[in-house]
Amino acid sequence: MICTTIREGDDCVFMTKKGCSYNEGACLAIIDECKGCARTSEFETGTYCVAAPDPSLKWKNGNCNIATHVKTAAISKKQKINPIKASKRR
Repeated sequence: MICTTIREGDDCVFMTKKGCSYNEGACLAIIDECKGCARTSEFETGTYCVAAPDPSLKWKNGNCNIATHVKTAAISKKQKINPIKASKRR
């Protein structure tokens, strides 16, 4: 349904005919770690995440899993080469 509380005009899964069914009754504003993410939107009441109603919970255990501005570094292990097998390959 379309949100009528904070993110007016935005589609929200927590919106019911009785109002917002989220825990606090409304979405919470973004935190400092969310700045720069493509999933944030500016509304009349402030800046909110369009993917999560409480962004602080997404950052609680490290990086947010839906953040677009955070790049995860791929850890590459250098494989150990057996010198005997390497000499046979030549």
